Amino acid sequence: MEHVHDYDCGHDHEHEGMQSKYELALSKYNTHLHDDEVMTKVDLLIEKHLNENNTMEVKKQLFHYIDLTTLKCTDTEESVMKFTEKVNEFVDKYPDLDNVAAICVYPNMAEIVQDTLEADNVKIACVSGGFPSSQTFMEVKVAETAMALHTGAEEIDIVMPVGKFLSGNYEEMCDEIAELKDICGEKPLKVILETGALRTASNIKKAAILAMYSGADFIKTSTGKEAISATPEAALIMCEAIKEYYKETGRKVGFKAAGGIDSVKKALAYYTIVKEVLGEEWLNNELFRIGASRLANQLLSDIVEEETKFF
Repeated sequence: MEHVHDYDCGHDHEHEGMQSKYELALSKYNTHLHDDEVMTKVDLLIEKHLNENNTMEVKKQLFHYIDLTTLKCTDTEESVMKFTEKVNEFVDKYPDLDNVAAICVYPNMAEIVQDTLEADNVKIACVSGGFPSSQTFMEVKVAETAMALHTGAEEIDIVMPVGKFLSGNYEEMCDEIAELKDICGEKPLKVILETGALRTASNIKKAAILAMYSGADFIKTSTGKEAISATPEAALIMCEAIKEYYKETGRKVGFKAAGGIDSVKKALAYYTIVKEVLGEEWLNNELFRIGASRLANQLLSDIVEEETKFF
């Protein structure tokens, strides 16, 4: 996927007024949002359309969009190997179903997944860049990302430096994302906005736009490590930002919901938002992912119509 920034964040320092470059990027979008209006809009959208998406076909699709995730302090090489083997076994147990989109682990586990994974069309994703806080030296973020890719990662999930964004330091924030995207090259970079920490609809919209301009291939809601994780409101704002960015630049950016998506109904709500805002073109696992661990068994239980604890 060719990635082009109209505003190549932070690289051409000869330009006058670095801050104005980001303000110029943001000025092309409506970033003055009202939280209550967003809430009302998303409630109406879900109320109107969720039931029509509550079908077996959609549940099978949703399963195929899952980044099956284990990000625990108790993860071991053995536990990650077993976790990966379940994905291998899925192919034989459920030959008529499409497998999960990816297995998402810490960077030090990428090699274990690569050595164990036999299932086709399942990517290896790693969280990187000082996950989940993004609070470490840039050199460490660069090294960690490069090492994850070197040992098997095919996709990288990083956390946007939220503190820099909230303090208005857009230049360093954008530079970080752009530098890590350069390391990823053609491999997809997912940028976690940590929407629960951004507090307002306007902040979420601005962060989404800046992340995309800096080279994000996906924008993602949350780490799942904060008190507030994914919300339908954040998803709506992010999907609208993706739509507007696509109209402005012609570049399609993916959306990933993650953090606390522990029921089929919640997953259906995110599917509904993506479908209604971005349309059918985004309903594939190259542009839509759900980061989850518990959800896989719940979707599978609904699909096979009996309680299943396969994963």
